[in-house]
Amino acid sequence: MTILHVSFECYPIAKVGGLADVLGSLPRYQNNFGHSAHVIMPFIDNDFTKKSEFEKFYAGAIVMGDQRITYTVFKLTSPDLGFTVYMVYIPKLLDRSSVYGHRDEAERSVAFQLSVLDFINNAMQHCDIVHCHDHHTGFVPFLMTHGQGYMNLRNIPTVFTIHNAQYQGQLGYDKLNLLPNFDRQKIGLLDWDQRVNPLAAGIKNAWKVTTVSPNYMKELQNNANGLERLLQNESKKCKGILNGIDTATWNPETDAMLVKNYKIGTLVSGRKANKKWLCDHFDLTFNAPLFAFIGRLVHEKGADLLPEIIEESMSNTNINCIVLGSGHQDTEEKLRSLKDVFKHRYHAHIGYNEQLSHRIYAGADFLLMPSRVEPCGLNQMYALRYGTLPIVRRTGGLKDTVIDIGDGGFGICHDQVLVWDVCYSIKRALALYENQNAYKKLQRQIMKIDHSWDRSAQEYINLYNSLIPPK
Repeated sequence: MTILHVSFECYPIAKVGGLADVLGSLPRYQNNFGHSAHVIMPFIDNDFTKKSEFEKFYAGAIVMGDQRITYTVFKLTSPDLGFTVYMVYIPKLLDRSSVYGHRDEAERSVAFQLSVLDFINNAMQHCDIVHCHDHHTGFVPFLMTHGQGYMNLRNIPTVFTIHNAQYQGQLGYDKLNLLPNFDRQKIGLLDWDQRVNPLAAGIKNAWKVTTVSPNYMKELQNNANGLERLLQNESKKCKGILNGIDTATWNPETDAMLVKNYKIGTLVSGRKANKKWLCDHFDLTFNAPLFAFIGRLVHEKGADLLPEIIEESMSNTNINCIVLGSGHQDTEEKLRSLKDVFKHRYHAHIGYNEQLSHRIYAGADFLLMPSRVEPCGLNQMYALRYGTLPIVRRTGGLKDTVIDIGDGGFGICHDQVLVWDVCYSIKRALALYENQNAYKKLQRQIMKIDHSWDRSAQEYINLYNSLIPPK
C-alpha cells in the first residue's frame, strides 16, 4: 500500500521533539515490510537541506483567503533516508530556518496543508492512506471529506496521531477565511470550546486516531488540556500504539559516536570506557555512580525541579550528575550555577549535542526522567538499549515501558513529580548500584528488551488494513 505521512518534523531533516524521531523511522520500517511510505513536510532552510540534494518534483498553486499562492514540492534525492521525502517550498512562508515559533504560524500551517491536499489531488497517482501527525496537520482529514475542492479524496482513509495533546494550535474564527470553501453547517467539526482547534478537528474527522503509547491514550481521557470529553466520545476509534526506536542508529555494538562499542558480553569494558571519557571530559569523579538527565529543560519534563533534586541528592549522597539540554532560562541559569558548588562531581551542558547524548547513554549508570507529561518517551528506550537503568515517573509511555525493580522489573519508578520522590528514587538506585552483581545482571537483561519499530510499524499496517475497503 502507499502511505503518505504529513508532518512538520522529520529526523534528521528537522527535529524539535519526539515527533521527528517517529517520522524518521516509522516510514522506513513500513517500507521494509514491502509498502511504499512517504513523508511530506515544509521546506526548512537549515544545515541539512543546504548540504542535501533535491529535484523539483511538482509546482502548483493554492488559494488561501484572498491570496493565490504558488508552491513547489522538492523531492530529496540525497542522502537516502530509506523513504521518499517531499518538502513544500513557499517563498517567505515555508522556507524558514526554524520549524516553529513564528508569528504567522496559522498561515504557515494552513498553507502547508492546502499544498499537501493539492499535491495529493494532482501529483500523486495513488494513495491508500494519509497519516497526519499533530495539530499542524489537523485540517487535512476535515478538508478531504468536506472541502469542496477535494471531492475525489474523500474515500482515502485518514489516520491522525496525537504526539502531544498539550499543543493544539487554537485559532480565532477569523482565521477560517484561510480555508477553502466548505459546508458551513460542518463548522462544528472544526471547533472546540468556542475556538477553532486543529487538534480537535483532527480527532473529530480522521477515520482513526492514535497516540504514541497505550497508557497515554488512557490518560488523555482524563487530562488532555481541555479535550477530555472529546476523546471520551471518540474512544471507539482511538488506539494507543507504542513508539519504537531505530535499533540500527541506537546500537551500542555499532554506534560510531561512542568512545568504545560493546555488546552484552562486553558491556563492562565498553561502558567503562564511555564513562571514563565523560568523567575526564567534564572533570567528574570516575568511581562514583553517574546519574544523567537528557532532554528539554521545561515544566512537562519536570526539569524545573532538577536544580533542587541535584542539590539535595549531591549534598547527601556520593554521586556524580550530568545534565544535557536547554529550555527555560531560569532553569538553565540555576543548573549552571551548581557547577561551582559541586566541582568534580557535576556538569551541565546547556544546549544539545547528538554525540554527547549517545555517550551519556553509554556511560551513565542511571537516567533521570521525572516527567509530568511523557506521551511515549524515547530516552528511556535508548537508555535500556545501552544498559543504563531508567528512573522514571509512572506516566504515559514511561509506565508502558519501565517496570519497577520492586515489581520484578528493571527500573526505578515513582508516582509523583516531587523533589522528595525523585531523591528517594536516587537513594534506591544507589542501594541497587552497591550490589554490583544484581546491577550488572539487570544491565544485561535490559539490553535484550526489544523496542524496535518492527512491532509498532506492523501495528500501524494492521490499522491501515482495517480501513481500506476490500477490492
